[in-house]
Amino acid sequence: MRDLAGHGEQVFGYTRSRSATRAAQKDGFDVSSDLAQTLTRAAESDALLVVAVPMDAVSGVFDAIAEHAGHCGITDVVSVKKPVYDLVRAHGFQARYVGGHPMAGTENSGWGASHEGLFHRAAWAVTYDFAYELDAAGEAVPESWSRLFTNVCALAALTGAEAVPVSVARHDEAVARVSHLPHVIAEALAIVGDHGGTLAQSLAAGSFKGATRVAGTDPSLVRNMCETNADALVPVLDEYIALLSSARDGLSGENPSMQELAEAGNRSYVRIGARSGARRESVSPVKISSRPVMRVHPGGPGWVAQLKQIEALGGRVEVF
Repeated sequence: MRDLAGHGEQVFGYTRSRSATRAAQKDGFDVSSDLAQTLTRAAESDALLVVAVPMDAVSGVFDAIAEHAGHCGITDVVSVKKPVYDLVRAHGFQARYVGGHPMAGTENSGWGASHEGLFHRAAWAVTYDFAYELDAAGEAVPESWSRLFTNVCALAALTGAEAVPVSVARHDEAVARVSHLPHVIAEALAIVGDHGGTLAQSLAAGSFKGATRVAGTDPSLVRNMCETNADALVPVLDEYIALLSSARDGLSGENPSMQELAEAGNRSYVRIGARSGARRESVSPVKISSRPVMRVHPGGPGWVAQLKQIEALGGRVEVF
């Protein structure tokens, strides 16, 4: 809302929290705590709906959309995509839904944690499964869906983010590695550090504080992320545990060593860093020059195949 309003776009919203509603209104934003009224208004203005709620609240919001805003385009910023797409299918929203997930944020939540520029140069995952399914079946993608895809990419661009096309399954596997696993690690590391008592707590410095930062996230949000992506997260967690077990074996031998883990980890860090910028608060910040860019005309010949190619490269898409 802050970014879009800053670019002169008409934007209004809903939150169930009355205190957040008042805080947003105090800052000059058009926010209501009446969902039905907000959706009715959205339907009247043919607005693009952005669903920004925890996963366990998505179904209820979709129910309300079906009742009050039956023709509006829908996107979201939920941190898992397959469970959301399952609900999209159940509600019959496929032709009016393009999923999204901006890879940026902090451990804080609520209106007070938001600020203009939060998504600047962050990756913004944009899903295209509906178009891919139709294209694979030899069917044409509706023009209305192509326009919606364009609008979602434009929304991301207005916030300063870079749209990255991705299928829901590949998205969930990727974020299990780079977003959800770090939450599991941070929680466990915070517990281990706390067990060291006041001395360990007093000596905790940058490496510990950085590695445990996201343990400050509201536990209910962490549960929503990790539990709803368990299918993708468990194999990744097994991979991580195997690396820890190997390191333990190396350190418990007669000649303690963690050379293999240290060197392999450093090589991986360097590879990731080659594609990363310097914004610490973004999970996936990027340099403009570091991510392959392809221009796509939604609805044009072969455009869905182009999206698949861009996804394979981990690139960003610009629409025209």
